Amino acid sequence: MKYEPYPYQEYAEKFVLDNPGAGLLLDMGMGKTAITLTAVDKLIRDYFEVTKVLVIAPLRPAWDTWPDEIQKWDHLKGLKFSMVLGSEKERLAGLAADAEIYIINRENVPWIVEYYKRKWPFECVVIDELSSFKSSKSQRFRALKRVRPYIKRVIGLTGTPSPNGLLDLWSQVYLLDEGAALGKSIVAYRDKYFLPDKRNAMTIFSWKIKPFMDEEIYEKIAGCCISMNSAEHLDLPERISIQHEVVLPESVKEQYATLEREMLLPFAGGDIDAGSAGILVNKLLQLCGGSIYDENRAVRDFHDEKLKKLEQLIEEANGQSVLVYYAYQHERDRIRDKFPEAVEISDKGAVARWNEGKIPILLAHPASAGHGLNLQHGGRIAIWYNWTHNLEWYQQANKRLHRPGQKHTVLIHHIGIKNGLDMLVLNSALVEKANSQELLIEALRAKLEGLAA
Repeated sequence: MKYEPYPYQEYAEKFVLDNPGAGLLLDMGMGKTAITLTAVDKLIRDYFEVTKVLVIAPLRPAWDTWPDEIQKWDHLKGLKFSMVLGSEKERLAGLAADAEIYIINRENVPWIVEYYKRKWPFECVVIDELSSFKSSKSQRFRALKRVRPYIKRVIGLTGTPSPNGLLDLWSQVYLLDEGAALGKSIVAYRDKYFLPDKRNAMTIFSWKIKPFMDEEIYEKIAGCCISMNSAEHLDLPERISIQHEVVLPESVKEQYATLEREMLLPFAGGDIDAGSAGILVNKLLQLCGGSIYDENRAVRDFHDEKLKKLEQLIEEANGQSVLVYYAYQHERDRIRDKFPEAVEISDKGAVARWNEGKIPILLAHPASAGHGLNLQHGGRIAIWYNWTHNLEWYQQANKRLHRPGQKHTVLIHHIGIKNGLDMLVLNSALVEKANSQELLIEALRAKLEGLAA
């Protein structure tokens, strides 16, 4: 296929070529993969600046999206790639292959760093979903930080750079510029820009940005990051978000209130015990979905109100394919029992069959379907059966259908419990975090005068 880039894609490509550490904070569906591969191809075959490139990606995009994109575009013909995936034997075979691009899943970053150590061979590293390196304490970040001095170029891609606030930025930006913008340590960054927020005696649970310091952060990272919004540069169909509230039976309302108040529901054979506030949130969200794991990991069913609403929405789709997101495995199991024709996205060949219109109901957990998957050719209706408070998963999952190539209005349905915690999470926690992230996106948005589509 001939690659005909949008003006914003040409701008982003030039930004990558001009900056040894480049963060593309582009909205989901704006072609970050194609932009990056085009720049990498020039670095290899035109500029002769790099010979080996490591692409670090979530597992499913590593298997599907990156190889597909390399083989898709005419101008990348002849670019050799190797899959460093699977068992250790398969990964070693992938590293031994003669290629220019090596693709590995992010979980194996510590492994490959330990394998090469100071003999690191990749002059360029591409980090697909840079936000998955947001924790400075994670093994993957610490491993990559060790070999960062041996890397000439780092390209970071994400549409959700700060899903939980600006504190998330430090480790991501460090991998781009080795601390030039935000400092050499997370402690120094935190002390300079943040104040303690929620705490218990000497234990600090969260931090809040100091007054006006967010603007200084945006200014600091503008040299290594650019941001763009799909609404400004792509002619996408409308996306409509719809909320459906269902009412719990009175008996379940009482159980919900008891669990919320006492953090315990006693049952013969296994209590439902929420020993902390965090566990309580998890249990209440499960109850909103209809079932809860008890202390013995047995599933206890409470209601099927969401299942009834899901059935109604599927019937109203009139034969159109439907993508259904769930939060817990027991929800997936109940949905599959109710709809035997439903297919899990992890099933072999499921993505291809969905895009061919051969799957009526596709089930997905946002953690496994939230990055890099192109599902826009198989349908336009997504239904959230239940959700978590992970903003990144939520936003990424919503963009699986609303992407270039989608020809119809996209409908995003949410099935919630009236006065339930799920609706509170949807309308407060997710919205609050989204607004915080949008401030970052706005502050960094490239001012491409006259380039908006």
